[in-house]
Amino acid sequence: MTYLWVNAAVLAVCLVVAAVCLARVGAPVRRRTVVASGIALAVSCVFTAVFDSLIIGAGIVAYEEAHLAGWRIGLAPVEDFAYTIAAAGVLPALWVALRARGDRA
Repeated sequence: MTYLWVNAAVLAVCLVVAAVCLARVGAPVRRRTVVASGIALAVSCVFTAVFDSLIIGAGIVAYEEAHLAGWRIGLAPVEDFAYTIAAAGVLPALWVALRARGDRA
C-alpha cells in the first residue's frame, strides 16, 4: 500500500465530515469564508513545501521510495500535502457548523 492510498482514505473521511457539517448548517456558506479558507490553504501548502523540504533535506525524515507516488514539490512528496488539504477543508466546515449552532470558540 502506498502513502497516496492512505491519504486518499483520510481525505475521503474528511470530505464526508466537511459535507455533514455544512449540510447541518442549512444556509449557504459566505463567500468570505471560502476565500479565507482558500488563502489559508495556499499559505499552508507553501509552508508545508518549505518546511518539509528542509527537514527532508536535513535527513530528519526519510520516506520509503517504493511507497511514494514519485511526484514532489521541492523535496516534499505530494503525499505530505494531504493533511494540509484535509485540515483546510474540515476546520472551516467545523467552524461554520459550530457558529451556526451558536457555540463560540
